[in-house]
Amino acid sequence: MPTEDPAGKPPARSLRADARRNQETLLAAAARVFVTSGVDAPIRQIAAEAGVGTGTIYRHFPTRADLVTAVYRHQIEACAQAGPSLLAESDSPFEALHRWIDLFVDFLVTKHGLADALQSDSDRFAALHTYFLDRLVPVCGDLLDAAVGAGAIRPGVQPYELMRGVGNLCIGRDSDPRYDPRRLIALLLQGLRPLPQA
Repeated sequence: MPTEDPAGKPPARSLRADARRNQETLLAAAARVFVTSGVDAPIRQIAAEAGVGTGTIYRHFPTRADLVTAVYRHQIEACAQAGPSLLAESDSPFEALHRWIDLFVDFLVTKHGLADALQSDSDRFAALHTYFLDRLVPVCGDLLDAAVGAGAIRPGVQPYELMRGVGNLCIGRDSDPRYDPRRLIALLLQGLRPLPQA
């Protein structure tokens, strides 16, 4: 168990762990706000969601681009880590795939506006996009392989194609309240099912 040093200060490791937890709380709150209000949501709204002052957010993330980038990376990691967990806890690989796609759609909504927020730093955006593909395509591939192995979907579906298709179905969601991409995504997933035997 860590002890205080002679000056009465907690060890640096505890401070780093606390700072990391605080940052995780801020990122989760920002992600929730971005889903409902977009990446241009006021910083005070994010601060209220996190239960902190706006100064705390600016101390961690001096610019909006810094915050959006951090949320983007946080969401990528959450999505990547969810894949194996969903496979372990779901009733079937198809259910795991479906639940993961739901998380992926939430992520895409969070990502909406990222390019605009980072328009002055295209190198940063390109690096994030590469990171996104490197982390999530293999996870989607594992979920697809498990579903194929269980006979729940037909073989031959490529993870990048599925993710790209889901992303394309999400376009226009913000500008048309009559459009619900999740309905079409559910139809897309049903279309992956094996054809009935004659």
